[in-house]
Amino acid sequence: MPKSLFQPLLLAFRAFWAYTPVIHLKRSVRMREWTSGPAPVERTLRDSARSMHLADVALENEPRIVTETGLDAHVAAIVEPIIEGLGYRLVRVKISSRNGQTLQIMAERSDGTMTVEDCGIISRNISPALDVEDPVSNAYHLEVSSPGIDRPLVRRADFVRWAGHEAKIELSTPVEGRKRYRGILIGLDGDTAGVKLEDAPQGAPDRVWLPLDTISDARLIMTDALIAETLREAKRQRPDDIDDNDLTDETSDA
Repeated sequence: MPKSLFQPLLLAFRAFWAYTPVIHLKRSVRMREWTSGPAPVERTLRDSARSMHLADVALENEPRIVTETGLDAHVAAIVEPIIEGLGYRLVRVKISSRNGQTLQIMAERSDGTMTVEDCGIISRNISPALDVEDPVSNAYHLEVSSPGIDRPLVRRADFVRWAGHEAKIELSTPVEGRKRYRGILIGLDGDTAGVKLEDAPQGAPDRVWLPLDTISDARLIMTDALIAETLREAKRQRPDDIDDNDLTDETSDA
């Protein structure tokens, strides 16, 4: 495999494997399996866009602007107060058909970090409440994890913290005739999130401001730049786990 292709794949694998804690609980038999996966990282603001209105965004206990619907929302209402009471923040609840049926709980500390031990604490504390409320009728795997590298964006601060990186956003109400946007986050302006578009027609504005209350789904897109920054932050937090040779200009400026 050419080196130019191998290096990004190697970086993605290392970031995925080493830095996200996940705990799985098979509800029907209470069997616990510990595994690894991608971890969220706290970003360093690298340009002025990311500091836009940051002082106005409360990072601790900031309410989510992107929330669940249906059964996912019912589960979120059960687990979110418990998670917040433990000193963490809920990111997302999602029920899927993966592995039969999986109830995924994404959470993080207010600084964006998360460890395997944190996942275990949350799992042990929300499991009794889920048993009592029994929102999911069938047997399921309970998965508690960090948001991952290509994380969902669910709070105002997320759109500031991750400015400069690529994201895809879906809206509940069309803006300029569209419900789906993809581009570089450029921060907040009041109650709107800015996106620099990749697909703007020639001669048309290449920036759009999307009302936060119309965003139904938003997440980062995995890129070499995002992986490289993830590794840099992981090295800052765990200096003995990352090789300096992985942090090259070739990948950091993609």
